[in-house]
Amino acid sequence: MGRAFEYRKARKMKRWSAMAKVNSRISKDIVIAIKEGSGIADPDSNARLRAVMQNARSLNVNKTVIERAIKKATDKDTANYKEALFEGYAPHGVAIIVETATDNNNRTVANVRSYFNKGNGSLGTAGSVAFMFEHNCHFKIDRGEHDPEELELELIDHGAEEVFVDEGEDDAPDTIMIYGSFENFGALQAALEGLNIEILSSGFERIPNVTKALNAEQAKDVEKIIDKLEEDEDVMNVYHTMVYE
Repeated sequence: MGRAFEYRKARKMKRWSAMAKVNSRISKDIVIAIKEGSGIADPDSNARLRAVMQNARSLNVNKTVIERAIKKATDKDTANYKEALFEGYAPHGVAIIVETATDNNNRTVANVRSYFNKGNGSLGTAGSVAFMFEHNCHFKIDRGEHDPEELELELIDHGAEEVFVDEGEDDAPDTIMIYGSFENFGALQAALEGLNIEILSSGFERIPNVTKALNAEQAKDVEKIIDKLEEDEDVMNVYHTMVYE
């Protein structure tokens, strides 16, 4: 098992589904998917929207929330959310990448900068830390009768780089995780659908190539910035290079 497996294991307690802002984030994803898909609100004809709907189901998002977001996205007066990436450093040399989706870039820039400054970190320029992370896509499917090794052979020509079993917690069934590069998301999605394999959820992650080991006291300094970022409505994901000693 490779780095994607180890990274996912380390992040299990911080997974997106545990966050209080799930409904808000799914709603934003729906608006972005429809707006960038030329206003197409049919998941069968809009691959990005189809992926968002799969994630919504896996997170048990209420149907009303989804319907409201679709209606909002198809309203011509609704502004699109712009995706923006921020890069910087927390204390102790920990690199941080912040993914945002906002309808007011000035507000988001000001907020993100303030979180770094107040946490004794520094907001960097584009490309200042991105090279420290691999940008990957991932898919989750039911373990069922699938053999991970055979599945990897089926998908390797479509960009699969790592396939492994993710053991379920609290009597939840085991699933299989499939990782590939960011650029191969569409090819892997099409390959899985071509094999009639139901995709439970999918998305993107930034996995650090290098890490910085910190003790408990040092980690608290970094967590202050991460916590403030994750509380912000415009922030979608936060990635960092910190590991605990």
